[in-house]
Amino acid sequence: MTLRTKKLTYQEYLEAPEIKVRYDIVDGEMIMAPSPTYTHQAILRRTNRFVDRFVIDRQLGEVLFAPLDVIVQLEPLRVRQPDLLFVSNENRGILRDFVHGAPDLVVEILSPSNSRREIEATLADYASLGVRECWIISPEGQTVEVLILEQGAWTRLFIHGLGDEVESVVLPGLGLPVNEVFGRT
Repeated sequence: MTLRTKKLTYQEYLEAPEIKVRYDIVDGEMIMAPSPTYTHQAILRRTNRFVDRFVIDRQLGEVLFAPLDVIVQLEPLRVRQPDLLFVSNENRGILRDFVHGAPDLVVEILSPSNSRREIEATLADYASLGVRECWIISPEGQTVEVLILEQGAWTRLFIHGLGDEVESVVLPGLGLPVNEVFGRT
């Protein structure tokens, strides 16, 4: 038996009721993500707490976290939900009910179910939008990889491990202790 799925259009997406689960939309197809683990959520909470405090204290913009849709393209519809994102005051116009444009910084926390292919596709979508910086947090490796977009391609600036501080091009002076990200303070 073959099961057909209907591709979701942008208009149908706008008319759909709010969904409280995490998903990406890739070429009109909803791809549900498994519920985040405690470890994932704890890393997100600690990272958000530090980055948000830094941004608020300096009145730099807005820090938001998943689930929040970032519209990558309308046709075919493509939507991503980074774990954490920062939008500077200069780019605040992209914030509406959804994010319509490139956040300045996105953070993705890896899950055991993530394949390299999935991560590369997600990074390609962020590059197509023009996201300036991306962090890939690996709970397994206890590392934070910092990527910046240069001429349309991702360049690795750092892979920070325990004992290091995360440096950011988008948020200069941040100095996020990796130990704090992983609850090792």
